[in-house]
Amino acid sequence: MVKKILVINGVERTLVLEGTETLAEVLRDRLLLTGCKIGCGQGHCGACNVIMDGKVTRSCITRISKVRDYARIETIEGIGTLENLHPLQAAWVAHGCAQCGFCSPGFIMSAKVLLENNPSPTREEVRDWFHKNRNLCRCTGYKPLIDAVMDAAKVLRGEMSKEDLMFKPTDNKILGTTYARPSGIAKVTGNWDFGADEIKKMPEDTLQIALVQAEVSHALIKRIDTSEAENMPGVYKVITYKDVPGKNRITGLITFPTNKGDGWDRPILCDEKVFQYGDAIAMVCADTVAHAKAAAKKVKVNLELLPAYMSAPEAMDPDAIEIHPGTPNVYYETNCIKGEDTAPIMETAPNVVEIDSYCSRQPHLPIEPDVAYAYIDDEGRVTIHSKSIGIHLHHAMICAGIGVEPEKLRLIQLHAGGTFGYKFSPTIEALVGVATLVTGHPVALNFDMYQMITYTGKRSPGFMHIKLAADENGKVLALEGDNLIDHGPYSEFGDLLTMRLSQFVGAGVDIPNIRNRSRTVCTNHAYGAAFRGYGAPQSFMGGDIAMDVMAEKMGIDPFEFRAMNCYKESAESTTPTGCKPDVYCLEDLFNLARPYYHKNKEYAEKLNAEQGENGKYKFGAGVSLGVYGCGLDGVDSSEAWAELNPDHTVTIYDSWEDHGQGADIGTLTHAHETLRQAGFTPEEIKLVMNDTGLTPNSGPAGGSRSNVMTGNAVRVACEMLINAMRKADGTFRTYEEMVEEKLPLKYQGKWVATACTDCDMETAQGNPFSVYMYCINLPIVRVEMATGKVKVVKFTMVSDFGTIINKSVVDGQVLGAIAQGIGLALTEDFEDLKKHTTLQKCGISYPNDVPDDIELIYQENHPRPLGPYGAAGCGEGPLAAPHPAILNAIFQATGARITKIPALPEVVKAALDAL
Repeated sequence: MVKKILVINGVERTLVLEGTETLAEVLRDRLLLTGCKIGCGQGHCGACNVIMDGKVTRSCITRISKVRDYARIETIEGIGTLENLHPLQAAWVAHGCAQCGFCSPGFIMSAKVLLENNPSPTREEVRDWFHKNRNLCRCTGYKPLIDAVMDAAKVLRGEMSKEDLMFKPTDNKILGTTYARPSGIAKVTGNWDFGADEIKKMPEDTLQIALVQAEVSHALIKRIDTSEAENMPGVYKVITYKDVPGKNRITGLITFPTNKGDGWDRPILCDEKVFQYGDAIAMVCADTVAHAKAAAKKVKVNLELLPAYMSAPEAMDPDAIEIHPGTPNVYYETNCIKGEDTAPIMETAPNVVEIDSYCSRQPHLPIEPDVAYAYIDDEGRVTIHSKSIGIHLHHAMICAGIGVEPEKLRLIQLHAGGTFGYKFSPTIEALVGVATLVTGHPVALNFDMYQMITYTGKRSPGFMHIKLAADENGKVLALEGDNLIDHGPYSEFGDLLTMRLSQFVGAGVDIPNIRNRSRTVCTNHAYGAAFRGYGAPQSFMGGDIAMDVMAEKMGIDPFEFRAMNCYKESAESTTPTGCKPDVYCLEDLFNLARPYYHKNKEYAEKLNAEQGENGKYKFGAGVSLGVYGCGLDGVDSSEAWAELNPDHTVTIYDSWEDHGQGADIGTLTHAHETLRQAGFTPEEIKLVMNDTGLTPNSGPAGGSRSNVMTGNAVRVACEMLINAMRKADGTFRTYEEMVEEKLPLKYQGKWVATACTDCDMETAQGNPFSVYMYCINLPIVRVEMATGKVKVVKFTMVSDFGTIINKSVVDGQVLGAIAQGIGLALTEDFEDLKKHTTLQKCGISYPNDVPDDIELIYQENHPRPLGPYGAAGCGEGPLAAPHPAILNAIFQATGARITKIPALPEVVKAALDAL
């Protein structure tokens, strides 16, 4: 044992320690200063940054034994309070930097040191500082963080006040403004607890879980021996499939009847087989994490290895065995059949192009690893707290599997440090549910980053074969496709994802004749999970590049080729599924984008001229069109409640799960826009969210549906309350008057997309979405000709999301999507199970990998008829197609056509050498 005396936030603390701890562990475990976060645990992400003796210190890799006595340590809790924010904290809130908020403390502490040493930094110096200190953010795209530091510096220099930073409503209106999200201040002061923070404060009898996980991708389980593990120190119980009270399966809730599986293919704990690397085989429940992990290493699993099919083509080989016996590896097919037969058109059209493309297994890479805990509550319910973004959906998916009646299962969403869609699938909910049922104790499971990366779902790779025909003038006549989705071993939502290819290949373009086949394939690689864009990145990777190839073949400017072929009301254009779009906004959007495109082209030409013919770099301006629908197909719905309180406030209840996108400010703004007619201010609206025991089924926070579906439900609930409060003379009843007149105080708002229909199972024709979003992507890239290294130096995105509900949120969503799109195009992958196991090796974008020169242009003159206050969603459209735009820009720069991602330097260099 060692004694350490440390000065923590100005207070001298004497600590007796084992001496092996990290500084982060001491701060979090011993002092409960949980504003210091542990993300990667390897010094790669900066979430753990604190200040020690005036220097930025990555506390997760700093051993306490190396820390001197009387070291002066500052944490986020010590630099500002809820009532008196540090200028950096105030700027973080004002610029919407705290989206999920997990990385915010680390960035703020890092920035504090920068400004103490450089009171007037340039934007480049701020980026370089964050890059050098390995500060990672997956949400914001970095630009708002740079903006915040620059404004905080002005405050510290006395050029403006903190109050000048904050938006202040006028005329009691916040819709369309930069009004700060309710959670912002707690996030920037370290007071917003995430799952790992809450676990620190659980009862003493809480058992910590360590998983025994598969280290192979496909095998038969012959025997599981837990005897040695059961006798290890601190072990309470080793749980295997034999202990699971229920079906020991997570149901995939098969979406379409043409699916050849039954959806019950994913075990909670593997019993007969291992289906992918990282599958859970057993759980050790012990008094400490260290004891649980030590015991987990003693569980012996006897396996018989089977062939591992790590891609769709491998699993489709005629000699491949069925991964799930009785279900073919190709288990779902959807065909988009629109208009006339395309074969004769392809034979006679004067212009035909054909491409193959591949969209990769992109990892989600949130900075917060997966985490959950569970217990039996005072009503006898198994209560699970997790990062779920579909608490009612997951309730249905795990109930039978863990063996409880529906009324005895309660799911509550933790404050989530980003998910980007991976939590649309249940990950560890069933595991902690089983553990608390079996042991009778509270239990907790907190992944490290290796488990996070290797165990959770990924974007399903798409193998696209697209053929396009156009007439002599460049009018697109027909599209053919033959596509594969590699969905990994578990079928949940695989059919729904593949249906997206029928809905989005060719979306935004007026294509009268389509024959497009898409199939879902079971493999042994990482299971497919929802990822921002959900099917659109695969679709546009094929469809949009084919448009670019056709424009090049015909000698037509690629921007103008898309503009001339976009949806037009005059042509009565229809979507690939045969229905009219919600609004005909694309002609106006291309007109709005045109000068920005030409400015980008001129800028790229200027940069090339400065380089000379044999310069080190070549620059090019690209373009793509991305479209996304808001909803879960067909007649989607959502529910919310509004209740008038005795203190003359209103409480809104909904299950709009937040994973950083701003469900709190979305709920508040939709409610306030209706309630303000009765004089309610934002401060008079309370939010109760995301607890199946307290809040209604608003549907999952995926498919960019929440702003439309739940926004409408909140609006309807508030309208019902307002209508009840309204008197004949136009004034409004008080709470006391409502009670006196025996009028209800609580109202149920439900909104249903009744205008939608399911897509036909044979042709995919139908009207699946009530609202769409549209984005034109305009990047400029720099290609280093000697190495093939590509850098995006500028990005302009021109978007139509209907009415903007909160501008800071929309800006943040678009900027974050651009950063993720750059990663998708150039660096990010999860293919090699030995290599792609850290944030860095998966290719995540650091600050200098994303340009500071980003333009966001919004068109708002096409309000959505069915969107709340005219709004669409905004989360997924911006990640539908930035990657093909970047690849198209590489072509414009060099003449090398890249159709597979990520476009790593060696890939680009090979294409350059082949010219």
